Amino acid sequence: MINTKQVLTPVLKVENLVKNFTSGFWPFQKSISHPVVNDITFQVEKGEMLGFLGPNGAGKTTTIQMLLGTLTPTSGSINYFGKDFNQDRILALKKIGYASGYDKLPARLTVMGNLDIVARIYGFNAAERKKQIEKLLKSFGIWNLRDRATGSLSAGQATRVMLVKAFIGDPQIVLLDEPTASLDPDVAHDVRQFIKKQRAEYNLSVLITSHNMDEVTELCDRVIVLKNGVIIANDTPTNLTKTLNKSVLHLNIVNNLENVISCLNKTQLNYNLQDSNLTVELEEHTIAPFLINLSEHKITYSHISINQPTLEDYFLSVAKAKKENSK
Repeated sequence: MINTKQVLTPVLKVENLVKNFTSGFWPFQKSISHPVVNDITFQVEKGEMLGFLGPNGAGKTTTIQMLLGTLTPTSGSINYFGKDFNQDRILALKKIGYASGYDKLPARLTVMGNLDIVARIYGFNAAERKKQIEKLLKSFGIWNLRDRATGSLSAGQATRVMLVKAFIGDPQIVLLDEPTASLDPDVAHDVRQFIKKQRAEYNLSVLITSHNMDEVTELCDRVIVLKNGVIIANDTPTNLTKTLNKSVLHLNIVNNLENVISCLNKTQLNYNLQDSNLTVELEEHTIAPFLINLSEHKITYSHISINQPTLEDYFLSVAKAKKENSK
């Protein structure tokens, strides 16, 4: 029987990617090669939003720069749309958008002037350029800034202009490096809604780095975690949080505080008791026995709540392990 199921080519496929940087200056000292990105392999599917996470220095930005062609890999391969990036770079870049919350556009040019140059690079004629720029500036609520010098914009305004630049060529994949880092919460919310709308309407693929774990959880279908240049996790946000066994139990103790302290001191639990507010870190399966134990000691409580582990908790555990290993 012939299998008629269509096998879709990944939008982006990275295999065994390595980037070494060299320290030391010959002949005064011996040069040493340091792997910043160390043999990573992953792919981004059509319409997928992939989070690219890791502590500072993990290799995220270095990887993105290789994906854009501004850094040359030491070894490994990058394929966009089923073709080798090194062989078809110009064609690939026409389908790739990029924005960083930390990059800057030429300060003396107006917003419109900067974006017009970008639209020319993508091959738009004059009428198309004007229409595309106006549509996107209005989408981000900054059409009124079109004649302002880019250098006079606030950090949040400049970030939104960078995002317009990323989407101006109607890309098939967008690489976003901390896109909401300088934005107020309400504007960051609007940006996330825009990204989700683009994905829904155009089946857009997105690779995004962010230190906002709530943002990653909201946007991303899957998350890759880098540590010391190596991929240590590749899963959904939900599955990553499930690797943490600890939940946080919050109780307001009504009576018998002395009994609470006595009970807790007999355990190895991490807890905090301030006035009558108790916070205890527990494995999920031990919550019910813990509450039963309180009841048996005539301890009553109110306002119970349980906080499940979040992606931020997972990220903090990775960052903490990185610091401990560096000691």
